[in-house]
Amino acid sequence: MLSKAQIKHIQSLQQKKYRQKYGQFMAEGDKIVQELLQAGLVQEVYATADWLEEQHALVATLPAAKVHEVEPQLLKQLSALTTPNRAMALLPIPPAKATGDLSGTIALALETIQDPGNLGTIIRIADWFGIPQVICSPDCVDAYNPKTIQATMGSIARVQVVEHDIIPLLHQANVPAYAATLQGKNIVEFSPIKEGIILIGNESRGLSQPVIDLCKYRITIPRLGGAESLNAAVATGIICGRLLLN
Repeated sequence: MLSKAQIKHIQSLQQKKYRQKYGQFMAEGDKIVQELLQAGLVQEVYATADWLEEQHALVATLPAAKVHEVEPQLLKQLSALTTPNRAMALLPIPPAKATGDLSGTIALALETIQDPGNLGTIIRIADWFGIPQVICSPDCVDAYNPKTIQATMGSIARVQVVEHDIIPLLHQANVPAYAATLQGKNIVEFSPIKEGIILIGNESRGLSQPVIDLCKYRITIPRLGGAESLNAAVATGIICGRLLLN
């Protein structure tokens, strides 16, 4: 049985200020919690009896005091989701790290991405293409928002997410930068790249002009139909597929 203080603490993690205060975030979902346990990142688990039984071997990697069996109704009360799953985990927010030398590697840099689903999907795309780092401008949606974590489908365990101002990043960068913009060069004309920063902008406004001006290359996905624009995460997937695959 959870105490009122435990319940209040878990519910508080739905808000960014408390995630920052406690240095902790929540992840929900049967598969996501399973992946995070496999990665050895989980501090505590709250789950239904049937899920704990199914994942007994993984759960056994945690101290018994950190494993909490809860009824579905209580899990619903703790959940940030409309339709709660059978498992929830609490994890530490990794310490902020400098982006460092990007030579020989690919990074995604995001400016003012506002939708948590988009950000989570972009992190998942980075994981798919083996991109180790996603750099978010300070005005992006919080990477540890429960909806963002849900959309990563566990990829948050394998991709480093860093908050960094984009313009200083581009001034310091020792690799070429590729700005995704409607006025760019057709992406099919580029050969696959081995290093660089791929920049994706806000869902409605795209990248700001000062950021575009600092990028060596401006790239665009050719439009064959009548759609005005592409979803930011969809565009990221297409760009990565073209620029990173031989």
